[in-house]
Amino acid sequence: MLKQWLLAAGLVACSFGATAAENAASPAAPTAASAASASIGQGVTPAAEKMVRESIAKVSSKAVIDEIDVAPIPGFYMVIVSGQMLYVSADGKYMLNGELVDLSSKQNTSKLAWANFRKAQIAKVPASQRIVFAPAHPKVTISVFTDVNCAFCRALHEHIADFNKAGIAVEYLAWPREGVTTTAGRPTPTYTEMVSVWCASDRKAAFSAAIDGKAPKPATCTNPVKDQFDLGLKLGLDGTPTIYGPDGRVLGGYVTPDQLLRAIEDGSDVSGS
Repeated sequence: MLKQWLLAAGLVACSFGATAAENAASPAAPTAASAASASIGQGVTPAAEKMVRESIAKVSSKAVIDEIDVAPIPGFYMVIVSGQMLYVSADGKYMLNGELVDLSSKQNTSKLAWANFRKAQIAKVPASQRIVFAPAHPKVTISVFTDVNCAFCRALHEHIADFNKAGIAVEYLAWPREGVTTTAGRPTPTYTEMVSVWCASDRKAAFSAAIDGKAPKPATCTNPVKDQFDLGLKLGLDGTPTIYGPDGRVLGGYVTPDQLLRAIEDGSDVSGS
């Protein structure tokens, strides 16, 4: 089970099928460059970083570490690895997987750390690589990982005018639930379709048509679909649509504009994530 956490295979398989699970469960082994790209928090010494990496490697040599920081609980480090959050003891002997709650403040520190991580990662995606439906003066902007063949994504987009009328800008990112390649190594049909959408001369029109069941005109170009799929895995995403608020919190899947605004304004949790 722990190996499934680290490879993000178990959760992925439950959520969007064996093809994408195969794609997610067989990542390339981390290179020196990918290892060095992990965010290292203040207070994490080189020796502690080495210990954490060696501890994770004992369970999976393919797990990719994205962040290491000192945990709120004494004697542990918080690690975001392959879409999961884990806690590793300072002596490298123990590993925990679960939510950490500060009883004095009644805050879920794990959710707060996840939100901060997601906010930072999503902010790195250029606006030019998103498909944006926005009012002239939005009150709030949300990022939505979507799949053009997802029924709930279709239901959400059917109300895009209502979201915009409520002052909500919707910025779509691509997340083909089938994954990027099949087990035979060929592009999946959904990935191919979403590349065509992102490569269309009018991406908004192509997206609206595709999510309504009308196949886009085949097109290829330099596109961000695979990068956005990989980003979703890094964020622990396990289905579509997944809505992230401006603070990095998961605000749900299919929700109404009223539910969304209420969750953003009062800090409530639509999805439980």
